[in-house]
Amino acid sequence: MTLQEEVSKIIGQPKSLTLEYKAVLPPSKSIAQILCSFANAEGGMLVLGVSEIGGIKVSGLSGDFKATPITHKAIDLLSPKPIVDYSYVEHNGKNLFAIRVEKSDVTVSVEGKIFKRVNTNIVLSNPTTNIFQPGGYNRISTIDTTFNTLKTSSTDSKTKLLEHYQSVLKIIDDLKPLLYPENPNKPTNSKEGKVLSRILYSSIVDNFETYLSDILLEIYLAKPETLKSEQTVKVEEVLNCSDLQDFIMYWAKQKIGKLQKGSVKGFIAENKQIKDLKVIDNTKQDEIERILQIRHLYSHRNGIVDDKFLKYFPTFSSGSEHQISIDEILDKIEYLTQIIDEIDKAAVAKYSLSTII
Repeated sequence: MTLQEEVSKIIGQPKSLTLEYKAVLPPSKSIAQILCSFANAEGGMLVLGVSEIGGIKVSGLSGDFKATPITHKAIDLLSPKPIVDYSYVEHNGKNLFAIRVEKSDVTVSVEGKIFKRVNTNIVLSNPTTNIFQPGGYNRISTIDTTFNTLKTSSTDSKTKLLEHYQSVLKIIDDLKPLLYPENPNKPTNSKEGKVLSRILYSSIVDNFETYLSDILLEIYLAKPETLKSEQTVKVEEVLNCSDLQDFIMYWAKQKIGKLQKGSVKGFIAENKQIKDLKVIDNTKQDEIERILQIRHLYSHRNGIVDDKFLKYFPTFSSGSEHQISIDEILDKIEYLTQIIDEIDKAAVAKYSLSTII
């Protein structure tokens, strides 16, 4: 049976162990995770261009992005590669894209992660598990447990961010003698500990920005019309990318420029996709700006307070050394995670993004 014949036969059926719909084109990694889950279960079919909101509706797949090269990238992420068939199909005058994967005789993974199809859900069967030091700081393991809970129904962008934050938690737990030899609410006096604290803090903020870039990419692929603007693009920028998805990834990262310079308000103003989610209000923008300024001080001034920093933190003195305790780092990681969770849920609801259980 051809893909066209099979889609015509099953379209309109509710999603199941062997059938998945997506209204939009997900990133290649998300497609790979879906195909992996089918291959590790009974095989199955992914049909793009069908919405399930308010009942199954064949809306068609936007022609602004080509599904074939993105599917090629998805298949390349699978190890070992199962048998996959894919093509554009037509249903009631609407263009759809169907991907059929056969059940695999061996376990298939995506970048070392094993996904399985359980009923209608995609489940990660080998999640990363942190083992913390006996008698360590309880707050660290509590936050880690919360992060595992937050991974439920998350985009790949959010899951990747949470896994990085969990790695930071493990480092903090392992290096107690350097990072908090006395107690976690007191900055370390160790020279090496100070440097490491700054690196960890900067990494937390850097990955918050990476999440925003990644979620913009997911939104662009889901709703390509949101990418269109009056901004000019150099031909060289396009030619330096191997395909359209690579260019969209490049463009999403470019959008983070103002945020990296500490201008949260400028980033929100220029990115309607994030602004329309109505998650980051003025109060949150101000707090994120302060968090970014500390990162800037650590990355470019080695923690030595300058006049720019004093505009945000007037209680410090110019030329003094800014120090941060582990508890303060954990405060910031929890705060940024809360914002990311709100953004992710709003983006999934508004743009029908793919999620992993």
